[in-house]
Amino acid sequence: MRVRNSRFNKNTVQGKMYRLIIQMFVPIVAILVIILAMIVTRNLMYASVSGNIVKASGFNQNFKNEIDLQMYLYVSGSSDELPWSDVSSAKELAEELLKNTTNPDSRKAMRNVLTLSNNLSTYMKRIEQTKQYDERMKLLQSNIYGITQLIEDYIYSYLYYEAGEMARIQSNLDFWLTIEIAFIIMVMVIITPIVWRRSMKLSRSITGPIEDMKTRVEEIGGGDLSKHTPVQTDDTSLALLSTGIEDMAERLNKQIELNRQEQIRLRDIELSLIQAQINPHFLYNTLDAIVWLIEIGKNDQAEQMVTSLSSYFRSFLSDGRDIVTIEEEKKHITSYLEIQQVRYRDIMEYVIDIDPSIENRKLPKLTLQPLVENAIYHGLKPKRGKGLIRVTGRKDENDIILEVSDTGTGMEQEELDALRRRVTEEDPTSFGLTSAYKRLKLLYGDSCSFDIDSTPGEGTSIKIRIPRKAEIDNETIL
Repeated sequence: MRVRNSRFNKNTVQGKMYRLIIQMFVPIVAILVIILAMIVTRNLMYASVSGNIVKASGFNQNFKNEIDLQMYLYVSGSSDELPWSDVSSAKELAEELLKNTTNPDSRKAMRNVLTLSNNLSTYMKRIEQTKQYDERMKLLQSNIYGITQLIEDYIYSYLYYEAGEMARIQSNLDFWLTIEIAFIIMVMVIITPIVWRRSMKLSRSITGPIEDMKTRVEEIGGGDLSKHTPVQTDDTSLALLSTGIEDMAERLNKQIELNRQEQIRLRDIELSLIQAQINPHFLYNTLDAIVWLIEIGKNDQAEQMVTSLSSYFRSFLSDGRDIVTIEEEKKHITSYLEIQQVRYRDIMEYVIDIDPSIENRKLPKLTLQPLVENAIYHGLKPKRGKGLIRVTGRKDENDIILEVSDTGTGMEQEELDALRRRVTEEDPTSFGLTSAYKRLKLLYGDSCSFDIDSTPGEGTSIKIRIPRKAEIDNETIL
């Protein structure tokens, strides 16, 4: 009959320990009871302190910066929300830690955090009730900034005191372990050499692989993600754990490389988009139009066109930012359409109707211009007679909807299907639309949509739908 119980499996730590305990049970049972009681007691103390440190470590490391920024935005009128939730989180953390902490210095630090959090709430309410900007700013600078700094300082002080408490417990634990080990050594001198050799062999079989895996984890933390040979051990659990670590490192290395390639590809798209948008023919034609207006004496129109061209390139560059507000994108396409209307005054009219309430929302730079440019060159120019380009922006319950439509020639279904494929498959013949689509997809994923509809003889519309609650980095889409 085959015994399947893991206690008798010689290739597991549990099996080795079970056999060793059976062999030396009688002489060391009392020692084991004492050791167990000591370890349980000390570990409970250690776990309590380490748990407090873990909870305190969960404190928002950017607490001060985030609170200060949100309060500044509120005081300056750029936001109408106060960071109540962040302050409440700090209070809850302080109250919880105060219940579980025994060290006097640590408790004092948490009491100070709790008091300061209450004071912070009081000053926030005072700022909320104060209407004068100068008075608000004075409260912000003289109270809010100082309190947030103190809260962070006390949190770090708490961590320092608790680390000291942990060190003290560890020192006591080491002391008692030393005593117990000395006693065990005396007993083991009496026990047969066979049990002694087996115990030493068992210790090496456990600690050796663990130390090797600890070293390997440190190497991974230092950046060595290449796959190594797993730790050699006859224990199946440790062997499986070591193999899992190496597989994880290999997968992580592959993912990092994929992310790096994706970043390179995104930067290439951005560079190509910028190069494509700086169209020398557009600039030359615009300058020729300005010269022509000056020659025929229409200086006011020439001045307006120069202003539009300046505004166009200013918004185009946007201080090197990849992400702009809808308001900035609106200014950009307004300048672009003003310039194009001078050139195509006989065939083009335009209307821009964007809800002011969404103008502070953000999106990738140069999202709408490719759509407007497509409407001019592929919608209105092939049409005989004047046409209209309409740019609209609105919001519904969950999304922001931006749409560029024209009353141009439109497309047959087959041509429309081909255009949709080119946009999603990165066809260079539709680079402007493809770039806008890909940048939106890279930023929002499946939570955005890019829909193209067209009717022959009536026109074409491109509708972009993006989530209202998406958070975007103000500087870059990477």
